[in-house]
Amino acid sequence: MPSTPVTAANSSSNGTAEEILLELVDEDGNTIGTAEKLSAHQAPGRLHRAFSVFLFDESGRLLLQRRAPGKYHSPGVWSNTCCGHPYPGESPFAAAARRTYEELGISPSLLAEAGTVRYNHPDPDSGLVEQEYNHLFVGMAQSALRPDPEEVGETSFVTPGELAERHAKAPFSAWFMTVLDAARPAIRELTGPAAGW
Repeated sequence: MPSTPVTAANSSSNGTAEEILLELVDEDGNTIGTAEKLSAHQAPGRLHRAFSVFLFDESGRLLLQRRAPGKYHSPGVWSNTCCGHPYPGESPFAAAARRTYEELGISPSLLAEAGTVRYNHPDPDSGLVEQEYNHLFVGMAQSALRPDPEEVGETSFVTPGELAERHAKAPFSAWFMTVLDAARPAIRELTGPAAGW
């Protein structure tokens, strides 16, 4: 992983992981403090800043990822292209671009803001809670994927019809439909009416 001032500040010199902090926010998205990542997700959850990325190919198909089986939160389920949390002081846009590169090995093209959505989604399997103020982004995936196997178990480009079929059969993240529906206006603007989103 390339080191940036933000990632360098969140890893120790001997390569061991340090405490990861998230930005706590109020209902309007204003930063009000920080909390350790896992503690912010323990029930009942603390409202924190997050982001979700939706990338598409030239045919207007959505890039999904199946989260790696070793992840502590929602392992092995399908979800949007990339999601995560900005570090304190990091802009959501920069965090979205950073994590997309870290997880999938690509830099998004035409990445654009697509609004925000606030939700509270408990995960029945882990007992963790997604209490998030989520910044949404849409863009294009125009280079070969190089997924990090510790983050991503599988990837797939899908049409709206293929997504509906998969969603009916396979487990998806608790937040997936909420963030997808909130991003749909920007998705339609990016992909055009023929893509069917």
